[in-house]
Amino acid sequence: MDIDYEGFKKNIFDKTGIDLSLYKEAQMKRRLIALREKRSFRSFSDYFFSLSKDRDLLEEFLDRMTINVSEFYRNPSRWEVLEKKILPLLMKDQISLKVWSAACSTGEEPYSLSMMLSDYKGLSHFSVLATDLDELVLERAQKGYYFERSIQDVPADKKRKYFKKQELGYKIDDSLKKRIVFKKQNLLSDRFAAGYDLILCRNVMIYFTEEAKGVLYKKFSDALRPGGILFVGSTEQIFNPGLYGLESEEPFFYRKK
Repeated sequence: MDIDYEGFKKNIFDKTGIDLSLYKEAQMKRRLIALREKRSFRSFSDYFFSLSKDRDLLEEFLDRMTINVSEFYRNPSRWEVLEKKILPLLMKDQISLKVWSAACSTGEEPYSLSMMLSDYKGLSHFSVLATDLDELVLERAQKGYYFERSIQDVPADKKRKYFKKQELGYKIDDSLKKRIVFKKQNLLSDRFAAGYDLILCRNVMIYFTEEAKGVLYKKFSDALRPGGILFVGSTEQIFNPGLYGLESEEPFFYRKK
C-alpha cells in the first residue's frame, strides 16, 4: 500500500468531498504524480500541504483530475441520432423538455443542446441544467467564448446564427445562455433532482471504477422520468442496462422503463 497516496486521498476527501478511491487508481495516480512532479513536490503529503493553502494549486488539481476535454457536437453522428430519432420519441406526448448535461466541462455540450432545442419545431419550452465539479470550467462555460477548433463540427447555419466572431475566437449568443443554468455538482456524492426527459453524461464514466459506475447509473435512472433517455459516450456502453431499470433504445442511448 502506498501510504503517502492513501493519506492524500483522505485529505482531499476531507477538504473537497471528492472521493478519489472511486476513480480508476492507476490512471488517476499516474496523472496526479505527473502534476505533483511538475510543481516540484517530492511527496503527496507535501503537495497537499501546499494546495490546501494555495487556491491556484487547488484549481489546477481539480482541472487535471476532471479531464476537461470537449468540443461542440462531439461525435456528430451521435448528435444526429439525438435530433432525428431520440427527440421525436421524447416529444411524442409533450411539447416541453427538461434536460441535464452532467459533467458539462467548459460548456460546449449544453450550448450544443441549446442550439438544437432552440431550432426544434414543435418544442415550446425547454430547460437545460449544466453541472460540473470544477468551478473554474463553469466560469469559462458561462463566459461562452471559444476558439475555432472547438466549433469545427457546428453546422454552418447554427454557426452563423448563434456565434459572434471576435478578434481571436467566437462568442456564444446571449439567447443560448439564458436557456442554461450552470451549477457546481459532485456526481458521486450529491443528490440528483428528478423528472428529467434527457440526461447526457458522456466521456466521464471511463474514469470511474465499476462500483462507482453502477451507483451512477442507478442515480441517473432514478433522475429520469419513465420513458426518459440517458445519453452516454461512445466508449461507455452499458452492458446490463436492465440492472438499473434501463433498456437500449439506440447505441449509447438508454430509455428508462
